[in-house]
Amino acid sequence: MLEGRTALVTGAASGIGAAIVERLAAAGAHVHAVDVAADALDGLVKQVGVEHVTPWVMDLSDLDGHDSLPTDIDVLVNNAGIQHVAPVHEFPVEEFERIHRIMLLSPFRLVRACLPHMYAAGWGRVVNVSSVHGLRASPFKSAYVSAKHGLEGLSKVVALEAGDKGVTSNCVNPAYVRTPLVEKQISAQAQTHGIPESQVLAEVMLTPVAVKRLIEPSEVADLVAFLCGPSSASISGSSFTMDGGWTAH
Repeated sequence: MLEGRTALVTGAASGIGAAIVERLAAAGAHVHAVDVAADALDGLVKQVGVEHVTPWVMDLSDLDGHDSLPTDIDVLVNNAGIQHVAPVHEFPVEEFERIHRIMLLSPFRLVRACLPHMYAAGWGRVVNVSSVHGLRASPFKSAYVSAKHGLEGLSKVVALEAGDKGVTSNCVNPAYVRTPLVEKQISAQAQTHGIPESQVLAEVMLTPVAVKRLIEPSEVADLVAFLCGPSSASISGSSFTMDGGWTAH
């Protein structure tokens, strides 16, 4: 499906990102895997195979560092994300800015850098791993929610500009996925709400969800792969909810 194609995936060392790297590599792509966690990247390369994955150790909040990444990319998956939970009036300004650098400014820079190659080739796929929080808000997550809403808008603009050049741009919008990021959120939400961690899933995270379970990273990876495949050529500017019914309310 992706034989001869080159992909770049951010936040690639674990969770959703690692599952996407494995899935795209299995489909035939050579994947540039970008993450700040060097040891986890090494483990990913050993698992998937050095012939399929090129690791890039990088802190995406350092925007100048993006210039060293390859730009001859056919498939770009913006997946990297972090979270900080606090009320707006107590939210650290520097943390708000860091989240936006990683989750909105970095995707913009990467899309901007990779589009010329995609345009020249007449083919490209941009997939932004957004979130249900790109479509809905939750208390205490002002930086994450606003960054994801911005990513949704960026994705749609790219879709409109790139559609006649063989390039599609879409968002994938999962609810809570079984990842290290969500595990950290459980602890943070427990402190914020003053309840034990054992109660957070049932009483906070899964309250608006009809399907009462965490999503597996492989499920998200399968949807990303579909959006990179031959059956998605006319799908662009869309947001694909994988939220267990959250946005059905």
